[in-house]
Amino acid sequence: MYKEIDPFDYMTDILQPLKKGVLLTTKKDEGYNTMTIAWGQIGIEWGIPIFTVFVRSGRYTHELLDYGEFSINIPYGTGPVGRITGYAGTKSGRNTDKIADLGLTVVDGRKISVPGFKELPMTLECRIIYKQKQDAGTIQDRFKSDYYPSDVASDFPGSNRDYHTMFYGEIVGAHIIEI
Repeated sequence: MYKEIDPFDYMTDILQPLKKGVLLTTKKDEGYNTMTIAWGQIGIEWGIPIFTVFVRSGRYTHELLDYGEFSINIPYGTGPVGRITGYAGTKSGRNTDKIADLGLTVVDGRKISVPGFKELPMTLECRIIYKQKQDAGTIQDRFKSDYYPSDVASDFPGSNRDYHTMFYGEIVGAHIIEI
């Protein structure tokens, strides 16, 4: 059911889809929430594997990351997922159950309580070990105008005036779901 992997052996398989969007999944009360991200990094810090996600402060997922765990759900050997990432990137989990709306097949996590999905079978299981809000004063103006326009409301799904918090997740497990 699960093929354990070393994420560093699958760097291209992780980073290529990230450019178009992968899912970041969090705990929500007794259920889960997911959103599309296209900003993320994988690497080593403090001698351990890390996946860093960047989430705007006004996003519902930002609140849910206080739970302390998240999964990254990546297409691997599956068909197009544009419908999934498109929907998950434009709707708020505050107002709808995106996982149910999309009919995603929830597959329990191996080392954390946040799941993966059959439809995006490569899963990185992460525990948050550090977070830091971006310092607006140190971001170059060319990025501010494109990614943080001051005249766009916080609830707009694209670029808006909210800065990001970086959440460093220790990768405690990585696998491909084989159902």
